[in-house]
Amino acid sequence: MIPAALVRRDRWIRYTANKVPLTIDGRPASSTDPNTWATFDQAQASSVGVGMGFVLNGDGLVCVDLDHALEGRELLPWAADVLDGAPATWVEVSPSGTGLHVWGWGDVDRGRRFSVPGGMVEVYGTGRYLTVTGRPFAGSGRRLGRLEEYLGRWL
Repeated sequence: MIPAALVRRDRWIRYTANKVPLTIDGRPASSTDPNTWATFDQAQASSVGVGMGFVLNGDGLVCVDLDHALEGRELLPWAADVLDGAPATWVEVSPSGTGLHVWGWGDVDRGRRFSVPGGMVEVYGTGRYLTVTGRPFAGSGRRLGRLEEYLGRWL
């Protein structure tokens, strides 16, 4: 289940297998042009591309992206260290089945990437879209938590 804080915002797009953003009718979409975004219902009803994405526009919604954080259904040690101390919030499994998206509220003025022992942490808050699967990770919260203190580890 995708949290209402995301669903109610008209910032949805579709994307290709190569993660190229598309409008619901198949034209190129942009993470900085609201004219190319749609409602959740419109994006969900569209069969364009292979999935849905959500655009971050600086309103306080943020996402921490952990690529290659899972092996099977097991959380890799580096990703467990990254998630340690995270508040209750919605965490979903990425389309590949090996990554995680940690969604919440915070102040992220520009995207950042950080190497951690064993992996990479990416933090985004504006000018970017993230794929959305709606597949919660085990133990995930159902609402978006406040991530400011948690994000302070990297920002």
